[in-house]
Amino acid sequence: MPAIHPPADNPQLSAPAKDTPTFSPASVSVIFVLGGPGAGKGTQCANLVRDYGFEHLSAGDLLRKEQDRPDSQFGSMIKEYITNGEIVPMEVTVQLLENAMMDCIKEREKGAEGSRFLVDGFPRKMDQALKFEESVCPSQFILFFDCPEDVMQERLINRGKTSGRSDDNAESIKKRFRTFIETSMPVVDYFEKEGKVVKVEATKGPDEIYEEVKKRMGERGFAMVR
Repeated sequence: MPAIHPPADNPQLSAPAKDTPTFSPASVSVIFVLGGPGAGKGTQCANLVRDYGFEHLSAGDLLRKEQDRPDSQFGSMIKEYITNGEIVPMEVTVQLLENAMMDCIKEREKGAEGSRFLVDGFPRKMDQALKFEESVCPSQFILFFDCPEDVMQERLINRGKTSGRSDDNAESIKKRFRTFIETSMPVVDYFEKEGKVVKVEATKGPDEIYEEVKKRMGERGFAMVR
């Protein structure tokens, strides 16, 4: 598995430059999934995995797994960033995603051909978006779940009662909202100007939201496989 390179401003190492992305969009389809914390991304991703044959990669889950790995060089750093509601350095997140994609493709009998990935909770900043598309794979579009802050906050408070996640508390939630608005919304705005945003209103119930998702996926040429 490829190594995870420290941030470029770390004097020890920097990620090597690539002339071309690791994967071609002709054979690998990547959809970024964005929405504020509590917008319901995970629920809808599970639906898409079931019906459209996507592999679901959660940037947040990969980071939490890495922070808990006993021999991780970056575990304590990742934990500090997540607890403070801040964005983990780009190089770490992008490499974790690339590693996970490579692992998924190796497990497929047909290799990379026809592979579909939902990258959930990513990109959180413009530099992440540009780095991923330059070095890993150009995306098809952003699937953006649009939801008001008060609705998301209520969902997260309720989830925090049972999730056990360290960032499902009132203080961390406020920091995550602020970070999303300041850093992630500019990514959505940029991709929207490029015609690469599919926006879904995420205030209704999960089933109603999914009906809209299926409609929009069809408009972008994605058919159900199951």
